[in-house]
Amino acid sequence: MMEPFFQFTAVAAPLNQDNLDTDQILPARYLMMPRDQRYGTYVFRDLRINQEGEEIETFVLNKTGFREARIIVAAKNFGCGSSREGAVFTLVDGGFRAIIAASFGDIFYNNSFNNGLLPVILPEDQVNSLREQLNNKPGTKLCVDLENQQIIFPDKSKVPFEIDSHRRYRLLKGLDAVDYTLQFEKKITSFEKNHQDILL
Repeated sequence: MMEPFFQFTAVAAPLNQDNLDTDQILPARYLMMPRDQRYGTYVFRDLRINQEGEEIETFVLNKTGFREARIIVAAKNFGCGSSREGAVFTLVDGGFRAIIAASFGDIFYNNSFNNGLLPVILPEDQVNSLREQLNNKPGTKLCVDLENQQIIFPDKSKVPFEIDSHRRYRLLKGLDAVDYTLQFEKKITSFEKNHQDILL
């Protein structure tokens, strides 16, 4: 089972780039690597680390105040590009639980819910304003409250967000697609038996 998601409070980091794709989230050379304790270190690898193995100082997650970020406030079309589920794996294994953006790549968006990562869509002007606030005050913490479907700011102001009720239920319960289906195992088994009896 996935870790249930109720409320999550953490430092949030602004990523100002539109169309940040899955190859930037997880470079292709890591796709065949085992999902072990190193997998979370591959997240944004080529944006964080140069060819000499040194940190790129200009990348937000390498800056003071954002190193411990576990929430990302992105721009438009976050997670576009290829369908690689590893892009979600590396974010989750890197400790990220929520991504806030104006829009997402469709496949990335769907993969997120299957792996305990909450993608939150807010209007573009709100996302832009939030990133500006984070840039002006590194280390700011946000609370992503799935139970009440709202983002809580440090000043206690609240911004509501919409989410499909089925996906919300699965995240609250920590159920991926397989775990959700297994809830109905007895009914499925009974149906298969009855269906087989009818055929016979």
